[in-house]
Amino acid sequence: MSVLAEFEALYGVEPEGIWAAPGRVNLIGEYTDFNDGFVMPLALPHTAVAAVARRTDGTLRVHSADIEGGIVQLDVSALEPLASTDWAAYPAGVVWALREAGHPVTGADIHLASTVPTGAGLSSSAALEVVTALALNDLFGLGLSRPELAVVAQRAENAFVGVPCGVMDQMASACAAEGHALFLDTRDLSYRQVPFDLAAQGLRLLVVDTRVKHALGDGAYAARRAGCEAGARALGVRALREVPYVHLPDALARLSDESVRRYVTHVVSDNHRVERTIALLDAGDARAVGPVLTEGHASLRDDLRVSCPELDLAVEAANAAGALGARMTGGGFGGSAIVLVEERAAAAVSAAVEKAFAEAGFAAPRIFPAVPSEGARRL
Repeated sequence: MSVLAEFEALYGVEPEGIWAAPGRVNLIGEYTDFNDGFVMPLALPHTAVAAVARRTDGTLRVHSADIEGGIVQLDVSALEPLASTDWAAYPAGVVWALREAGHPVTGADIHLASTVPTGAGLSSSAALEVVTALALNDLFGLGLSRPELAVVAQRAENAFVGVPCGVMDQMASACAAEGHALFLDTRDLSYRQVPFDLAAQGLRLLVVDTRVKHALGDGAYAARRAGCEAGARALGVRALREVPYVHLPDALARLSDESVRRYVTHVVSDNHRVERTIALLDAGDARAVGPVLTEGHASLRDDLRVSCPELDLAVEAANAAGALGARMTGGGFGGSAIVLVEERAAAAVSAAVEKAFAEAGFAAPRIFPAVPSEGARRL
């Protein structure tokens, strides 16, 4: 049954429209977004789709085709941050954030369905937030720009759900363009669409979803953020983005805490890796991005310490089988890795990763190509 037909069956009326917002994979620039740094995500073809109709009675009703349970009904005037962390908190948080900002959202009926893998580090939550924000923006005539919608969605996740994420995921979902990667400056939300047509160069970017999520990830993310902020304070800067790569050794010499030194090393060097990647893509040399990815993984593993055995094995096995480069992507402690390969070697590299996982006794990974896709839109 289609999303439209499911909406009608649930709510007894037709939706006023259907919207979609994608998940994302991040090419380079990890844990840099909450440090006012640079990131380079691209949207995936996997999307959260929402059929939505306005209400004027202050009632919010949400339903998911992907999660067992009936319609969740809420009073928009009684929405409270941190009251719940289940899936309905994401669309509800968007309604709360819009109303907190003074926008007259008087209720809605929402039916959601998503093909973004959950728990894979591919921003399934951001897709839910952005598709809800875009639909309500259109239906209530709020006039918000795509970056403004991304900020609303981020506020929903930060303040309402309680996850201290940066803005990259929401910006990628809201603003990405088909066939491009999004070079984003998270300080001022300025961005540039960078052509990323790997097929034209005989290349492919693979996503290796390890299908694991280690529980220490949530608290560890917050700890890394706190450590980065402590490093910025100790160095007398607003954010680590202000530490030039060439001055990194001097900055590290001023820091006494060993973990903070490692976090600063990663963030400053990963900002530099984004800049190197942009220069390579602008020069038409996508193959040379491979070693930059592998270098980034080593920093995430050793400096930030957010990798895990499954992610490390995916990177090691892919590179041993002839990949151009690979790294974990997303928050880590599970989730996904990305692998840059020659198109003709994609099948062999995928098979090598699957074989390595089987020999290690890990669950079989899910491997699929990352095709740079369109951002949020009305269908």
